[in-house]
Amino acid sequence: MSAQASDSDLIAFNISSQNKFQQNQNIQSLTEVSPIGKIWDKHRTNTDKVLHYYAKADEDYFQQYAWRMRICSELLKFQLVPEESEGILKLKLSDARFCRVRHCPVCQWRRSLMWKARAYKILPQVVTDYPKHRWLFVTLTVKNCKIEELRENLDLINKAFKRLTELKAWPAKGWVKSIEVTKGRDGVSAHPHLHILAMVPPSYFSHGYLSHAKWVALWQQCLQIDYQPVVHTSAIAKHYNPSLVIPEILKYQVKESDLVGDREWFLELTRQLHKSRAIAVGGILRQYMRELEEKNQDLIDESEETDEVDRESLYFRWERKLQIFNIE
Repeated sequence: MSAQASDSDLIAFNISSQNKFQQNQNIQSLTEVSPIGKIWDKHRTNTDKVLHYYAKADEDYFQQYAWRMRICSELLKFQLVPEESEGILKLKLSDARFCRVRHCPVCQWRRSLMWKARAYKILPQVVTDYPKHRWLFVTLTVKNCKIEELRENLDLINKAFKRLTELKAWPAKGWVKSIEVTKGRDGVSAHPHLHILAMVPPSYFSHGYLSHAKWVALWQQCLQIDYQPVVHTSAIAKHYNPSLVIPEILKYQVKESDLVGDREWFLELTRQLHKSRAIAVGGILRQYMRELEEKNQDLIDESEETDEVDRESLYFRWERKLQIFNIE
């Protein structure tokens, strides 16, 4: 991210800050100012790869995605704000133009950060309100499927999970469910699975406990399949905060390496996941975490927004390098 921008780019943000920006043109790149610059560059480079995939596709809406992604986060506005330690300044993102395309690497990364930030804020209150409840981390899987059959398999999984939560044996009083899709080891299939953070009452470990074999049997029953699916369950120790598993629950729905690895696989993934829901919250956790299900979340956290009065602003522009992409 280079600290150079045209006048037209600045108009989209804060014209009154142009003079301040002019005074700071000696800054070469965000990477030189903060380690976060390397992360931005990585995701923005992959965004360029993905938009090339979309641009060469036949569907009109793919080409619209490409157009939106081309200007995604090209200009970042940061403010210099004082840290708690006297004399130390910190860069805080205060404005950016995001494309909000679901599989844009930059927006996927930002969305995951926002999910995590909100969950970290909310969970301590849940623990305070239900101090004796315990937490489970559960992964529910099915066999790999053809990428063209992903939507069908996701419908199967979601219906099976609904059946599971309606069983008398279902132990959770609240849960957060996320869907992850990874590419199969064969490089062509898809592996959809669920990650669950489940809140269970203290009685679960005395007379409501489900063995691993029971979890497998219940999940197989709800899937209505003739094989034993792979299930992983682990209890979070009493003295540990459930926030520890939030990075696993609220990570990317699709690994970034899978987004850029194979054009045809990725385009079909986009078709299959269109308008599907990545995050769902149930039980008593819904009253706390309903906003995680919102489709159009802000990609700049409120904690990052600061009063512009007497604040120094810096702008960093994405410098698109000439690259050759293998899009065949």
